[in-house]
Amino acid sequence: MMLGPHYNHTMKTLATFFLVGIPGLQSSHLWLAISLSVMYTIALLGNTLIVTIICMDSTLQEPMYCFLCILAAVDIVMASSVVPKMVSIFSSGDNSISFGACFTQMYFVHAATAVETGLLLAMAFDRYVAICKPLHYKRILTPQVMLGISVAIIIRAITLMTPLSWMVSHLPFCGSNVVLHSYCEHMAVAKLTCADPMPSCLYSLIVSSIIVGSDVVFIAASYNLILWAVFGLSSKNAQLKALSTCGSHMGVMALFYLPGMASIYVAWLGKDIVPLHSQVLLADLYLVIPSTLNPIIYSLRTKQIRERIWSRLMHCLFDHSNLGS
Repeated sequence: MMLGPHYNHTMKTLATFFLVGIPGLQSSHLWLAISLSVMYTIALLGNTLIVTIICMDSTLQEPMYCFLCILAAVDIVMASSVVPKMVSIFSSGDNSISFGACFTQMYFVHAATAVETGLLLAMAFDRYVAICKPLHYKRILTPQVMLGISVAIIIRAITLMTPLSWMVSHLPFCGSNVVLHSYCEHMAVAKLTCADPMPSCLYSLIVSSIIVGSDVVFIAASYNLILWAVFGLSSKNAQLKALSTCGSHMGVMALFYLPGMASIYVAWLGKDIVPLHSQVLLADLYLVIPSTLNPIIYSLRTKQIRERIWSRLMHCLFDHSNLGS
């Protein structure tokens, strides 16, 4: 896009952005800082524990647990890319962020989101094979296939999200540098540009809709086949056991997709209806709550992980007690 003389004359490169936090809720910032700190601590401890348990325990090397291990690592990246800065803003008012750090944060949020939805699709495929083709499970989901799926998910995220961050970071910013958000959310930053931000906004909406939409369609198809197979079982106990193996995955999907889709489409379609502070709060919680609750859901609902965690904790506690005595 060509810029007129006025823009060429006044354009300057901003070195710093200032994040407002949650507009209109400044009086609640301290409580938000405390809440976010607690959730972030739980997210770090829970996801780190899951990664450690799965990596250390040779009995948890099935595809489902490997995908879960990657999901936990992505949740750590997702939360760590935004929460420390949010807490700093809400607790001390340190709301400045450099130009480079802002777009790095934006990139990691977008890339982690794209990887996470891909992992949820891979986990749905894993459940489909485990329930519909149990005799061929190990033949279909070999280590090579799992590696290929994981690499494809990461490449898709990088390929589709890199252009978005590039488009926004190369826009001319020559006006206000105050971002009406608590992290460098794409649309909030794009509004500050002197040029037309619509191409990057449309790219974000279209690519996000394609990624999430296609993944949701394939997940729905997988679960349709799973339900057909489950309700074809003659034993009620067998049906319940088969469905229970999908319970954790379904809970995590609900946590990820429902708030995420609400956040995206409220920002686009409901910006004149939903108050700004509600939009920002929804976007913030969407990045933090799934990362916090995912390890709790899997720890409580997956017997093998729950038993390994309990065993490791008891081992550490008793070893520490024996050393002390």
